[in-house]
Amino acid sequence: MLMTGKDKALKIVNKAEIVMLGTVDKAGQPQIKALIKTKNDGLKEFWFCSNTSSKRAQQMKENGKSCLYFTTKKWEGVMLNGFAELSYDDEVRKSFWDDSMLTYYPQGALDPDFVLIKFTATSGNYYKALVNEDFDVAD
Repeated sequence: MLMTGKDKALKIVNKAEIVMLGTVDKAGQPQIKALIKTKNDGLKEFWFCSNTSSKRAQQMKENGKSCLYFTTKKWEGVMLNGFAELSYDDEVRKSFWDDSMLTYYPQGALDPDFVLIKFTATSGNYYKALVNEDFDVAD
């Protein structure tokens, strides 16, 4: 069976540990940051841990338009466009909590500086060997 760009993208995303998150600052300039991929549901939904006080959290409060980028050592890439929002849901934060995070959030899972980023993808692009394949995430 021939794999689509979307199938290939999912394969890369599922293997990835690190992802680049692109946001937009107040001046409309793109910003990028590497994050540890905490959880994903296919290509549609992604979760990351962050600090409420971080630049990215502040940017997402003002403008949730964002993108994710995944890559391999073989120059394959996946870009997902979508929207990022912050979640302070106590039950969800507890579900992501790990005691190794105490260094960053000394008050634990309910630390006011502990926020989750929920990214919801709408469209994507798979790239390899000068070939780009666009896809709709909802399909």
